[in-house]
Amino acid sequence: MVLALQRATHRTLHALTAALADLDLTASEINALANLADGRARNVRALSADTGTRATTLTGVLDRLERRGLLTRELDPDDRRSFRLALTDSGRDVAAQVSAAFSDLEARALAGLSPRQLSGYHAVIAALQEVS
Repeated sequence: MVLALQRATHRTLHALTAALADLDLTASEINALANLADGRARNVRALSADTGTRATTLTGVLDRLERRGLLTRELDPDDRRSFRLALTDSGRDVAAQVSAAFSDLEARALAGLSPRQLSGYHAVIAALQEVS
């Protein structure tokens, strides 16, 4: 089951990258923007947890997004040793496109599934998250 999930993840990333090809984003950048699309500013540690990406790996992704003018890093007023990440106006526009691509793919993929099948999927995902 884990191997099937890994395969599905890679196919999903390829589908999203293709759907968003005109934005010229990597899978990691898409992941970061999808998680930031809710508009909530967060620090690198929180985004790292949300994306499932090591903070050291995420730094390069954030550098690229910042250079493209999609996000800013500001000192966190609650912890002046860390930064808060916030989307710029352009970043919010791109993140909205990323969110729409996620929603479209999800709607197409899940259209033929019953509520029971979806419930089983959620149970498997929750179990995998518990042990990882």
